[in-house]
Amino acid sequence: MKQVAVIILNWNGEKLLREYLPSVVEHTPALLADVIVADNGSTDGSVELLRSQFPTVKIMELGENHGFAQGYNLAIERVADTYKYTVLLNSDVRVDDDWLTPLHSFMEANPNAGGAQPKILSATEPERFEYAGAAGGFIDANGYPYCRGRIFDTVETDNGQYDTPQKVFWASGAALMVLNSAYIEAGGLDKEFFAHMEEIDLCWRIQLQGREIWAVPASHVYHLGGGSLPASNPRKTYLNFRNNLLMLHKNLPSSTRAATLLRRRLLDTIAWAKYVVTGDFANAAAIFRAHRDFSRMRTAYSVHPKIDLLHGRNNILFDYYIRARRVYSSLQN
Repeated sequence: MKQVAVIILNWNGEKLLREYLPSVVEHTPALLADVIVADNGSTDGSVELLRSQFPTVKIMELGENHGFAQGYNLAIERVADTYKYTVLLNSDVRVDDDWLTPLHSFMEANPNAGGAQPKILSATEPERFEYAGAAGGFIDANGYPYCRGRIFDTVETDNGQYDTPQKVFWASGAALMVLNSAYIEAGGLDKEFFAHMEEIDLCWRIQLQGREIWAVPASHVYHLGGGSLPASNPRKTYLNFRNNLLMLHKNLPSSTRAATLLRRRLLDTIAWAKYVVTGDFANAAAIFRAHRDFSRMRTAYSVHPKIDLLHGRNNILFDYYIRARRVYSSLQN
């Protein structure tokens, strides 16, 4: 029996499927995995394309657009009894060689692993890491995420400097292998996040189960990225700031939650002031709305862990801007 479901969530992504799906079909070992496209009620001909040109790809029709998080939750719920693992694979990811076997072999050899990601390179600049996932993600004491290979706007060239497996705090949702039982036990992706940071939140909750998240660079993929919202878009600013606060609120214990959120909200106020001073009132307003909506939404999260997984972590703002540690390897110095 095949152990892995490679699930690509699709909504009106016919163009991306034409461009990227052929590599996934070609380089995914057929004896190990099934490639499944979970369709969120597309109206652009995606399903017809799959039926006519990709006969080996399984189609899971979800009927309507459930969004990213809930779409994957429904898809994994359907396959969890059949497959041990699922790879959440973005529709704008290109693969080559046998990209899947190293991930599967690592998970099988490390039964405490709840999730793992490959090395993620840029589809447009394949010598460089991709911004959103790079070689595995971390988070600092104030909840700021960064990666091996990318800290803030500094993206490194891949020279093999991060080619060893490493336990990380979060793995990118662009290409994330999960143990299905751990995914379901953790509650899946939080549909209230809508977009941005939902995979960090998931990885946090998987770790609270006592499991581990890993980066496995023996596998590599190429991610287009940036296809939804550009970095300067106020909608993206809003989601990043709101969801970061929600993530901290729901995953920190009562003993440290208030203090951590106070620090983070003060830092967000500085970011807001910077936007105001530079005349970027749209992004300043986005931060204001993010904090307003966080205050309203946080009441839905009443169960909190007893463990603080941020305890003892670094301050990436201090490391990056004061110590001038601009790449991950320099943080160890």
